Amino acid sequence: MGEYPRAWIVSVGNELLIGRTVNTNAAWLGSRLTLLGFDVERVVTVPDRVEDIAEEVERALGRARVVITTGGLGPTYDDVTLEGVARALGRGLKLHPRALEMVRSFYSRRGLGLTEDRVKMAMLPEGAEPLDNPVGAAPGAVVEARGTLVASLPGVPREMEAMFDRSLRPLLEGIAPPGAVVECGLTVRGVPESSLAPYIKRASRVSRMVYVKSHPQGSELGEPVVRVRVLARGATEEEARAEALRALEHVRRGVEELGGIISEEDSC
Repeated sequence: MGEYPRAWIVSVGNELLIGRTVNTNAAWLGSRLTLLGFDVERVVTVPDRVEDIAEEVERALGRARVVITTGGLGPTYDDVTLEGVARALGRGLKLHPRALEMVRSFYSRRGLGLTEDRVKMAMLPEGAEPLDNPVGAAPGAVVEARGTLVASLPGVPREMEAMFDRSLRPLLEGIAPPGAVVECGLTVRGVPESSLAPYIKRASRVSRMVYVKSHPQGSELGEPVVRVRVLARGATEEEARAEALRALEHVRRGVEELGGIISEEDSC
C-alpha cells in the first residue's frame, strides 16, 4: 500500500505472556493507528524487565516514526516501562513537576497523600513530557529521539484508550500522512475460502492503495463462512471509498459466480 510512516507497538507485561490477560490494547491501537494513516509494522510483547523493554524501543528508534508502549507505568516494583524507555534513549529518569502534580491531584481528590511509590509514577525519561490520564493515577509520557516519537500509555484498557484519545491522538494527527483511510467488508456464506481466493487476489490488484484480506469464520467445507475486509487509502475519503468498493466488486462477482450469498455488509 505504498510507503507510509511506520508504527510499532510494544506491549509490556508478564500477564500477557503467560495468557492471564488478553492483549486487547494492541488490537485497539493497531486499528486506530492504521486509520490515522500509519503502517503498523510490529506488535511485540515483552516481560516486565528493563532490558527487554529497552531492547525493543531502541530497535524502533530511527526505523519507526512512532512507537507506543502499553503497561508498566504504575507504582509497583515491576512497573519499569519508563526506566526501559530511558535506557533505550541513553537518558536517566527525572522527577517531572507537572507529572507530579497530576499524581498529587489524583490522590488528593480521594483524600490521600503522596508516598514514595506514588511519586515513582512521576519519574519520566529526561526530556519527556507527561500525558494526562483522565481515568487513572499514572501519567503517560511522550518523548522524541532520532526521528521517532515514543509514547508510553497505561496497560489498563480504559485508561489507555482515554489517554490516547485525549492526549496522544492530537500529536499523531500532526505527523500522520495527508489523505484518508477507510475500511469496509462483507461476509460470504456457502463458498470455501480456497474457492474465493482467486477473486481475493484480483481484488487486491485493483490498486497499490488497497489491502484485501479474507478471514474464515467456519470450516472450509460443510457450511463455510468467510469474512472479507478491505482497507483503502486515498487523497480524500471519497477517493479511498471508491477504491475499496472497486476491490469489493471483484469479490461480489466471485460470490455470484460460485453460488454463494453475502449475508452481511459493512459500509465504508
